Amino acid sequence: MAGPDTLDEYREKRDFSRTPEPPGEREATSLPIFVIQKHHATTLHYDFRLEADGVLKSWAVPKGPSLDPKEKRLAVPTEDHPLDYADFEGVIPAGSYGAGTVLVWDRGTYQNLTEKDGRKIGVAEALGRGHVSVRLEGEKVRGGYALTRFRTGKGEAWLLVKMDDAEADPTRNPVATEPRSVVSGRTLEEIAAEEDG
Repeated sequence: MAGPDTLDEYREKRDFSRTPEPPGEREATSLPIFVIQKHHATTLHYDFRLEADGVLKSWAVPKGPSLDPKEKRLAVPTEDHPLDYADFEGVIPAGSYGAGTVLVWDRGTYQNLTEKDGRKIGVAEALGRGHVSVRLEGEKVRGGYALTRFRTGKGEAWLLVKMDDAEADPTRNPVATEPRSVVSGRTLEEIAAEEDG
């Protein structure tokens, strides 16, 4: 379990007297979780988050996850988020970091599949090495996915790619056809309208 300092950047960027986002108190669970949040900030994107070392390791995926193994999706790393962020849905107020509407697009548990030379490698170590393979058990997205770093340094960037397994389906595009929250059943527009009201 990592120390609380891994959430320093997350907390420094936010004024919790203004934003409804959680400051982070939830403890790790027995099965690691993942969440994909649809986030309409400056631009619409999907935040892909994996539980590791007591926090949610996070990437912004502009086009969201694909079920087609031939499609490579850009994933830009962002700061670690607290585990209770997996339940966050609402509007981050204007003038705040990440201002905009957030919904829980998909969530579930995941299994780490990362190995090197026949040895299982932990998620945190795998991310440090620049490659992690996981099996997602979500409501919209299931099966194997690989995250691979292809650029380091200031413009660090990764690729999120669906593995070619039984859950791969190039004909299905849940990003386009399944816009609603798996928690509340609402769309981004409905969440924004309710928060305004």
